[in-house]
Amino acid sequence: MRTIAAVAAALSIHATQAIAQDKADVAAAKKEGKVVWYTSTPIETGQKIAKLFEETYGIKVEMFRSGGSAILRRFLQENQAKRINADLLTTSDPAAATELGEQGLFVPFKPANFDKIPEGAKDPNGNFIAQRLNIITIYVRSDKLPAAEAPRTWDALLDPKYKGKMVMTDPSFTSLQLTVVGMNAKLKGWDYYEKLRKNDIMIVQGNQQVSDMIKRGERIVAAGALDSYAAEDRKDGHPIETIYPSDGTYVIPSPTSVVKGSPNPNAGKLFAEFMIGDAVQKLFPEEGSYAARVDMPPPAGSPPVKDIKLLAVDYEYLRKAGPGVKKKFNEVFQ
Repeated sequence: MRTIAAVAAALSIHATQAIAQDKADVAAAKKEGKVVWYTSTPIETGQKIAKLFEETYGIKVEMFRSGGSAILRRFLQENQAKRINADLLTTSDPAAATELGEQGLFVPFKPANFDKIPEGAKDPNGNFIAQRLNIITIYVRSDKLPAAEAPRTWDALLDPKYKGKMVMTDPSFTSLQLTVVGMNAKLKGWDYYEKLRKNDIMIVQGNQQVSDMIKRGERIVAAGALDSYAAEDRKDGHPIETIYPSDGTYVIPSPTSVVKGSPNPNAGKLFAEFMIGDAVQKLFPEEGSYAARVDMPPPAGSPPVKDIKLLAVDYEYLRKAGPGVKKKFNEVFQ
């Protein structure tokens, strides 16, 4: 099973072997007239992508947006009821995307620019392609916590001086946090989260809620959260510092898959192709996120992924352990 370390290796490669590309049928997609997109993409970015697609092709996008774990639950419930509504699925759970692809729930599709996606961020058979790369960092209110006092490692978050000052997301809602909690618990043991609980860390649903808490100053340390929110908040003038933990940072792809048996299969393929096209991939750095393609720059003021110390992610382990991780987390923080 590939680890996220493969992403860093692939990012240094600018010329890759040519791959036969699948073509979306634009005329058939326009005839269908709409595409239904289930996504955990940050809401404002998702709306911009949908608008760009509608303006380009005249095809309506119906977007259902929620946390990655919530998106997957809805998709699986509908699939089990044999009621397929989504044409395209974008989450932040490569382990789940791999498993669902192996179960035959997706249409293999390798659109234009497939060769520009890092090996660790796509399925070689085309069952998913990364829409973007998610950088999970610590970020703090720099006006309330001087740089010298800010936590610089994951273990530093256990220091009692941060008691009552931290906030983090819930792995039952966001699949990004499921990856972080699953791997941290595997590496450090559940005692790590027991100590975080004793440090009065606040649990909220998703990364937007973390951002809101930090901006309002109700909490001043985001203890492992999506950095694109911090970048966007900085752009809006909020005093926020991003910290890439010196003991390693998680970089997690957001897989996009074309759903098998969907109502608008051609529009789904066209939207998947559009997702890794120039217009969308250039949008991510402008929004403070990392694009999936290796030929795109990092967000302004942020380091290239190849310059960040990465923590490997064992997706095979997460495929098996995911439900137990959610259950144990809820037991610890209930």
